[in-house]
Amino acid sequence: MGRGKVELKRIENKINRQVTFAKRRNGLLKKAYELSILCDAEVALIIFSNRGKLFEFCSSSDMAQTIEKYQTFSFGALEVNQSEEETQNNYQEYLKLKAGVDELQRSQRNLLGEDLGNLGTNELEQLENQLDSSLKHIRCRKTQFILDQLSELQRKEELLLETNNALKRKLEETTAAIRLSWKAGDERVPYSFQPVQPYDSVEALQYSSASQIGYNPAETDQATATTSTQNVKWFHSRVDALAFETKKRQEFAIGPENEMNK
Repeated sequence: MGRGKVELKRIENKINRQVTFAKRRNGLLKKAYELSILCDAEVALIIFSNRGKLFEFCSSSDMAQTIEKYQTFSFGALEVNQSEEETQNNYQEYLKLKAGVDELQRSQRNLLGEDLGNLGTNELEQLENQLDSSLKHIRCRKTQFILDQLSELQRKEELLLETNNALKRKLEETTAAIRLSWKAGDERVPYSFQPVQPYDSVEALQYSSASQIGYNPAETDQATATTSTQNVKWFHSRVDALAFETKKRQEFAIGPENEMNK
């Protein structure tokens, strides 16, 4: 039974990664040796581990001579008018960029807590300071974000308070108008009628300034919105009740007058 296809991605487990590297390295060196023997080919193989350890194989007696031969063939395909000095500068620039990329990748792995075995005390201390600085920036940004949310919630609370006060004033005006209507009706009613006592005032929402970061902004916003919604519903129910009482009183006042006219 054949093995399944192996997914080509970085092995996260450090031990498994080292074991796989050793197996694949030995297999690659064996293949290079067999190729040089079976085909009488000049083969050079250079391998660097993730810790920078060198492994090499060369079918000839001089690795440097093989590398020089490779460079001659590689750069011979470049444009004729390109000078050898410019080519060498470009190659050196490429090596610098490649080294920079390797250093960034190594630093990223260290920040993730990987490949720390070859780091000294000073390097570990620098890594710790770098992580502390990053955490400070993250916490500062988080605090600023929460403060912005608090400011927005306070602004919404002020708008809800203004709406509540406007409803209170409107209810007081409606109550005063109904009282005047009742007073005029009392003068025409020949018998005593005890009216329903109107609600004189609406208690304003209690404004609680959430000045600490520890409270839950979502719960405060939801509680304030629920209280204002209840006040609006109560206001409409009271207006309907008062209007109904006024209509009844007017019917009671008109009824005796019709009997007297008859």
